Amino acid sequence: MSIVHYPLSIVHYPLNKPLLLGARAFSSIFRPQFFPLVGFLVLFICTYLSLLPLYFKATILLFVALGTLVLPRMTIRAWRKMNGLKLHHLRFRENRYFPYLINILFYAFTLYLISRFHLPHYMGGILVAALMIQISCAFVNLWWKISTHCAGAGGVIGALVAFSFIFYFNPLWWLSLCIFISGLVGSSRLLLRQHDLWQVIAGTLLGIICGFTGILLS
Repeated sequence: MSIVHYPLSIVHYPLNKPLLLGARAFSSIFRPQFFPLVGFLVLFICTYLSLLPLYFKATILLFVALGTLVLPRMTIRAWRKMNGLKLHHLRFRENRYFPYLINILFYAFTLYLISRFHLPHYMGGILVAALMIQISCAFVNLWWKISTHCAGAGGVIGALVAFSFIFYFNPLWWLSLCIFISGLVGSSRLLLRQHDLWQVIAGTLLGIICGFTGILLS
């Protein structure tokens, strides 16, 4: 696997520094790796699953946090240091293969562990949807760079619609909020010049499809 190094000078930043800082902060807060953990938190707080014992919920959240957030980030960071890569080098498609592979492996292992708890199928569907997003983005990345941030935001939209079918509630207000946040995520990626408009749109649509089908078909 070839590692591509690019000089920092080719990374262009907007002239409006407060806007740039806001975009950076927003991109950091709404990382796609947070999608599975947030999904489980919402289910444990807003549904009948809140009646489960606290230690049981804490155990599930710990597994999800370690498998989808902590361990993949630690592994990718170690890989970057071994190859002399800075964070901004991952903006190039050629350097994104290994991070995708690591995320896919950890997500799949976490899904296997969670399945051992015999939880409702739609809970595993959160990890299925997240895994589908990672695999789809990795596949597209073979030819074209796509926005994983926007795919994660789109996944939340798709998952919300799917959960509205499962729990029979009107998702209008939550859906409006998620679409608004998704728009901010896409705008942040454009402002940071990490992606162009088509990469943002494609990532969002892919995330919506994976989020919806991952929940309902799992």
